[in-house]
Amino acid sequence: MLGPGLITGASDDDPSGIATYSQVGARFGFGMLWTSLFSFPLMAAIQEISARIGRVTGRGLACNIRKCYSPWLVYGTIVPLLIANIINIGADIAAMGAALKLVIGGPALLYAVLFTAICVLPQIWTSYASYACWLKWLSLVLFSYVATVFMVHVPWGKALAGTFVPHITLSHEYLSAVVAVLGTTISPYLFYWQASMESEEIENVPEREPLKDAPQQARAAFKRIRYDTYIGMAFSNMIAFFIILTAAMTLNAKGITHIETSADAAKALEPTGRFAVVLFALGIIGTGLLAVPVMFVMMLMTRNKSVMGQFTRISKPLRVVGWTTTIVMALAAIGMIFA
Repeated sequence: MLGPGLITGASDDDPSGIATYSQVGARFGFGMLWTSLFSFPLMAAIQEISARIGRVTGRGLACNIRKCYSPWLVYGTIVPLLIANIINIGADIAAMGAALKLVIGGPALLYAVLFTAICVLPQIWTSYASYACWLKWLSLVLFSYVATVFMVHVPWGKALAGTFVPHITLSHEYLSAVVAVLGTTISPYLFYWQASMESEEIENVPEREPLKDAPQQARAAFKRIRYDTYIGMAFSNMIAFFIILTAAMTLNAKGITHIETSADAAKALEPTGRFAVVLFALGIIGTGLLAVPVMFVMMLMTRNKSVMGQFTRISKPLRVVGWTTTIVMALAAIGMIFA
């Protein structure tokens, strides 16, 4: 039953995301652990909605937006997302090259080129089913961040207090960190990805059809989507929690409160300079701001009969949390700008 939701959740903990979680853990210690708990229901609800759109229509989000709304809305959401994703992917690949240099030495730039080829070529030469299977099992490597925590002494009383009793300050720095965490956790590329994966699953499983054409499949399909999505998002937020906790214990506890990259979090790589910080900031906070209009359009699509057919009615809790997510992201962005 696990597939698109699990892979989407695991992909959320990419190198730039790891850098963000490490940065807030180093800067604020246990004071940002609450964000992992807070973001889980928001992330799970909006990802379930995107998956439902893909499963009902058999198309991705961009195709649905183009079919039912003006072209300017498509370009207005896709072009900024494309730019932000290029920057974010560049930061990810650079971080991967730096991480391999950390382990075996050698030229980080060459490793970045090799990682690019490793990521791109299988997408061209292998089938979706094979590639998705490899990605599913590859997600298990993220448990290394869980294991890392148990190699250091954790004052669990303070950690749990930081998780369940948030201490929020209205400073620009703190609100920027909240936006960065929410932006890297609730990211628009994840919405597009999971909806597209659901449509790919229809193509690769002969008995599946878009629910608009085969409504009898809806009950089982929605049940699978809910399990898959909630487990995937719980997994994603759990990993984020442990990365923040690790940084709080290994960096903040030793007075290291400012780091630039995920490699700095390992304390074994020279800082790569201000340019890397700018890339991470543009990619992560930028996608966080972009998430607001995309989530707004998604919520409108759930009520649009030309998109969802007879499946315009979703449960009240899911609808409430979906709109709450949109509002929270908007308020976080406004707070960062005006604080």
